[in-house]
Amino acid sequence: MTSLVAKLKELYDGDSKQAYRFRYALLAFDLATILFVIASSFWPLTPLIIVLDVIIGLIVLSDFLARLYISDKRIREFLRPSTWADIIAIVAFLAPVLGHGAGFLRILRTLRLLRTYNVVQRLRADSTFFRRNEDVIVAVTNLSVFLFVMTGIVYATQHQSNPAIRHYVDALYFTVTSLTTTGYGDITLPGTTGRVISVVVMICGVTLFLRLAQVLFRPHKVRFPCPTCALQRHDQDAVCCKACGTVLNIPDEDD
Repeated sequence: MTSLVAKLKELYDGDSKQAYRFRYALLAFDLATILFVIASSFWPLTPLIIVLDVIIGLIVLSDFLARLYISDKRIREFLRPSTWADIIAIVAFLAPVLGHGAGFLRILRTLRLLRTYNVVQRLRADSTFFRRNEDVIVAVTNLSVFLFVMTGIVYATQHQSNPAIRHYVDALYFTVTSLTTTGYGDITLPGTTGRVISVVVMICGVTLFLRLAQVLFRPHKVRFPCPTCALQRHDQDAVCCKACGTVLNIPDEDD
């Protein structure tokens, strides 16, 4: 058992090439899962979709149990929002009898995207494109995750009782119009639950949208920790740290 724990810790937290390939594979799996969930939402619930759901659910469950098994602070792990999102996604994947509505809560798996520090750290080291555009990529990811999750919640809670929400496109349309505060008014969510969902979409969505706009239009900064004060971001042509004045030796992207 000790060797199994050591092997899992190496895969999830280690610095070996095998560990990085494993974590990149998990990231690719998460991206493929998102594409599958979005695409399958437009297809009828066939036996093939159910089988694929169960297979993906078992993989997600294995990943979840492995993370929990090697965690030194399991109670704290259960307090993380991403942990509960994984639990809900696992139930949705493994319980196709819930139907397509609740099944769309599989999209909560997206909350795991880019939340692993080691993956982000490795992307910084491996990809010049990621280093140059990290803030934009993270902002787009956060906004996309929020959009997909809220669309799933809107559909899961409204499609059986709200005639205006007939399919996922309707739920997506409502989420986008609310998020952008366009508010055409042709689709509304009645009742207290509907109003609460609308408020969450508008407040949180606008915040994430403004964050994306901010990183798109502000001057580009390079990430380089100051050896004295540890300030992380500096102008591309900075010679000295603007916080403490320490001389910086920021390497060029080609170095």
